Amino acid sequence: MISQPAQKYRRFDAIQLPDRQWPNVVLDKAPIWMSTDLRDGNQALIDPMSVDTKMRFFLALVDMGFKEIEVGFPSASETDFNFVRRLIEENRIPDDVTIEVLTQAREDLIARTVESLKGAKRAILHMYNPIAPAFREIVYRTDKAGVKEIAERGTRWVKEMTAKQPETEWFYQYSPETFSSAEIEFAKEVCDAVTAIWQPTPDHKMIINLPATVEMATPNTYADQVEWMHRHLNNRDSIILSVHPHNDRGTAVAAAELAVMAGADRVEGCLFGNGERTGNVDLITLAMNLYSQGIHPGVDFTQMDQIRQLFEETTQLPVHPRHPYAGELVFTAFSGSHQDAIKKGLAVQKADDYWQVPYLPIDPADVNRSYDAVVRVNSQSGKGGVSFLLQQHAGFELPRRLQIEFSKVVQKVSDSSGREINADNIATLFDKEYVQVNSPYQYMGSHIVDEESHQVLSHVVVKYQQQRIELKGQGNGPLDAVAKAISEHIGETVTVADYHEHGMSAGSDATAVSYVEVKVGEHATVFGVGQDQNITTSAIKALLNGVNRFINGTNPEIVENVAAG
Repeated sequence: MISQPAQKYRRFDAIQLPDRQWPNVVLDKAPIWMSTDLRDGNQALIDPMSVDTKMRFFLALVDMGFKEIEVGFPSASETDFNFVRRLIEENRIPDDVTIEVLTQAREDLIARTVESLKGAKRAILHMYNPIAPAFREIVYRTDKAGVKEIAERGTRWVKEMTAKQPETEWFYQYSPETFSSAEIEFAKEVCDAVTAIWQPTPDHKMIINLPATVEMATPNTYADQVEWMHRHLNNRDSIILSVHPHNDRGTAVAAAELAVMAGADRVEGCLFGNGERTGNVDLITLAMNLYSQGIHPGVDFTQMDQIRQLFEETTQLPVHPRHPYAGELVFTAFSGSHQDAIKKGLAVQKADDYWQVPYLPIDPADVNRSYDAVVRVNSQSGKGGVSFLLQQHAGFELPRRLQIEFSKVVQKVSDSSGREINADNIATLFDKEYVQVNSPYQYMGSHIVDEESHQVLSHVVVKYQQQRIELKGQGNGPLDAVAKAISEHIGETVTVADYHEHGMSAGSDATAVSYVEVKVGEHATVFGVGQDQNITTSAIKALLNGVNRFINGTNPEIVENVAAG
């Protein structure tokens, strides 16, 4: 980079539009979408699609609901020509879908393009020529009059040749390529000249497409250009005003949205923003932005993961994991605070209420994304994410203090491995740490007796040091009685500090899960978890597992006492 970029690059001179209206416009409906994946997107690929691949992509676009699809540049590519012919000859184009093809303003190329569409029920023939100063002076070596003549002559050829194929309902689209860097008055002059030749009507409109062939300035500047054309074009009631934003400055989505606010009726773009250089505007982001505001975009991206897979397979381009709405990680939270907010939001979100889950602009389920993918755990995660995954994957509903305790266990493993821990790993770790803790006391059976004095007698059979022993105790309830029996055996007072339970399933084979927070002597509490079809048994198992965890993990003197019998 040079130290004085102003010596090499000139600031773009924006048009003067002090009474601009677009800032006050609120989008309330979707524009006409035109997918150019099979033309503009395809020409940007290292290895362009084959006819079979384009057919697969085309049919997918139809399934998504696109009604206008630019299918190729038949005069420039034999593959594209053959693809257009196959679409027509195999009757692959639904009655409510209009295909579009592109051509330059040359007589032979227009003739070849019209030939490719023979037999089509309806088609958009899209002709373009650059009009900006750099192209006039460097590429064409002509002046304004010369560039305007190219557009006019080409339009006459299109009109004459399409008239010879009356079985097709023809729609004409003209693009003053490089509109974004052209003089605005000259762009209007060329478009008006083309319109005068084609003579559209309100009942049979033509399309004037205004490409941001290269993004020249901020999106508001493009919006000003579009609004100026919207207000000044001749025969505006007979024109569908279209935009084709590119993404050179990384602001194509904003430019397209502001352009529609400024009067554009139609947007051309590609799925995932594919296209030359930095790409075309991303139709998925545009459409889903509308959806998130309560406006149905008229296209269906419910099967978002399948659409992403199709795109990656057919283009050999990866979709960024943070791509809005479609990226693998876009609904994923690793941060503990984010996870906690999402978990709480999902817990209170009702099906018939407005969506308001923190950090999630839309419900992932609307694009067929599972909630398992929303929260993922690494060393940056907290209790909310860990407990959420455990609940979703294994059905455990941890009490808050257990969430805190277990999240530290998970974080320790994640820190040591340096990797993400998935739901399977978390469930396995939880089971090993809290449920399957069979030493030194392994539960074998129990018998609880309620006495007339409202006391409970417990008889718990356990395996201890390879021997079968019976622990007997008396208390105010089953857990209190078992705690007193264990206290006598280990020589320390065991109490239940907290207790939670819930069912894991319904029916005759329902499993209960119990969470017991155990306190031994004056030491810090620990948790044990138990599962059984009998709720009392699950609680006894949880208590034993808590004591086992305490003995095994924190207090050597207790281990010695227990070992001594």
